[in-house]
Amino acid sequence: MTDLSARELEVTISSLGHLGDGVAETPSGEVFVPFVLPGERVRIRESGEGRAELLGIVTPSASRVKAPCPHFRQCGGCALQHVEASSYAAWKQAQVAATLGSRGIDVEVEPLVAAQFRSRRRATFAATRTKKGVTLGYYGRASHTIVAVRECPLVVPEIERALEGLAHLVEPGLSRKGHASVAVTSTETGLDVGVSDAKEMDGPLRAELAKRAAGIDLARLTWNGDMISERRIPVVTLSGLKVAPPPGSFLQATADGEAALVRLVLEAVGEAKRVADLFAGCGTFTAALAKTATVLAVESEKAQTAALDRAWREQGPALGLKPVELLIRDLFRRPILPSELLKTEVVVFDPPRAGAAAQVEQLAKSEVPTIIGVSCNPATFARDARTLIDGGYELTRVTPVDQFLWSPHIELVGVFRRR
Repeated sequence: MTDLSARELEVTISSLGHLGDGVAETPSGEVFVPFVLPGERVRIRESGEGRAELLGIVTPSASRVKAPCPHFRQCGGCALQHVEASSYAAWKQAQVAATLGSRGIDVEVEPLVAAQFRSRRRATFAATRTKKGVTLGYYGRASHTIVAVRECPLVVPEIERALEGLAHLVEPGLSRKGHASVAVTSTETGLDVGVSDAKEMDGPLRAELAKRAAGIDLARLTWNGDMISERRIPVVTLSGLKVAPPPGSFLQATADGEAALVRLVLEAVGEAKRVADLFAGCGTFTAALAKTATVLAVESEKAQTAALDRAWREQGPALGLKPVELLIRDLFRRPILPSELLKTEVVVFDPPRAGAAAQVEQLAKSEVPTIIGVSCNPATFARDARTLIDGGYELTRVTPVDQFLWSPHIELVGVFRRR
């Protein structure tokens, strides 16, 4: 019997799937091929389970470009560095349209707001100890092997310059048996680093880590959730409001992307004077909304709410911000009810990737004139949008925003008006 899983073929790529892999038809069925483009003739080796390995490009697409990073194809962080910019943007725009269409939602999707090189202000690396030292980098494609990186065209220069120092920093707390996670955020006062899944803390390790953190001038270091060093409080500015996020806080991946999201939200809010900001975090949208409207900001994480409250109380009067009411509440378990939104003119919701099914069910029953959804997952956004549309809202505008350059991930802002 022929082993189809190892068969080599020459095929034509028909399209790109939702993860950025090419789609091709073979005698054994449809397969997904990485690092290819529609219309290309390529040589592949089938590897089973609908996957194939790219062996070579026979006829390249005019949209193919040289990848800017030497780690591309080994590193699992990027899937689409080989795609010319306009084709890449059109593909992301089409992905949003297709995802909405799968829920029966027919709406014109606006052009993608592009991401820039070296703009990611937060990134998570993997690290492990080897006989030769420390390997710090990203996981390889579809594997748990760490690809060591010393450069990355995605991240801001402050993070890229720190990579060697970060490898040295975590070395005493690593083992050869496991992989630690190293989350790095660039803030206005320096790098905020959180290490997890590493060795348990003891006195000598704490002292050594604090010494090494000072050596590379970190603003803050936490280790398995334990504060090791805070030489300076990390600070980010959200629409003019300087906020000190607690360790592990959510922050939009890029400053440019955040600015685009805020702009789109404010355009839809217009002159409304009473706004609810659900899943508010540390105030990505609250700070901007409070310039012209009173805001109900709802968030489940107490530490993030406290950071926003402190910033608003200390700086709000000087910035001319309107009143902000802060509410700590788990919107998955206890969504805001229509009766709590009777005088609210606009609701903004920015949930995690899982979406906001429970909350949206309540919003669909409300009479709020405008609802604005911000999402990092078009699939859950489409599900939630369907609920709002079935409840009497019209989706009037959808704008995709790219914060995760060269990946299949897409942010978007959708605007709903009550019919």
